[in-house]
Amino acid sequence: MVQAIQQTENRLRFQVYGARRLSTYLTALALTIGGVGFLLAGLSIWRQVNFLPFTNLVGNAQFQFFPQGAVLMAYGTLGSLFAVYYWLTIGLNVGAGYNEFDKKAGQVTIYRSGFPGKNRRVQFQYPLGNVLGIKVILKDGLNPRRLIYLKVKGKGDIRLSGVDQPPTLSVLEEQAATLAQFLGVGIEGI
Repeated sequence: MVQAIQQTENRLRFQVYGARRLSTYLTALALTIGGVGFLLAGLSIWRQVNFLPFTNLVGNAQFQFFPQGAVLMAYGTLGSLFAVYYWLTIGLNVGAGYNEFDKKAGQVTIYRSGFPGKNRRVQFQYPLGNVLGIKVILKDGLNPRRLIYLKVKGKGDIRLSGVDQPPTLSVLEEQAATLAQFLGVGIEGI
């Protein structure tokens, strides 16, 4: 769900981390290095100028522009475009936000940031009286899922968890228990 919990007598707030995670940085870096490398290799074969040091692409009879150079340039272009997408996602911190439960105002606020445009800021607000409970999803195995949902009358289940690595079972239980105790509702699924 989240790492940071800010709690006062009338307000509980969970910070949700977005794209600025180590795994996203490493993926963006790998895509950048790979994409630029493939693109430079393809350009080296096409222009017959060695853009990559420590390689023997120019003048080597094994490497011709069709098909090797063209394929290298295509892979390099795609890899570079995916890298740009990842760096934009990191720069804009897509997915970051918070879940706030305010007894004084009597409402639940769920906020997430996205890409620029009409839906850059996604915010939902519901009255606290419409909260029916907390739902916890636990699935272990190769692709584990540990999620917390807010059950809201007329809206169904609203996911409160972020998209990062699943939290440990003890952290998930602590977050769900804190939230259920604060709201005075039950927990389903544990």
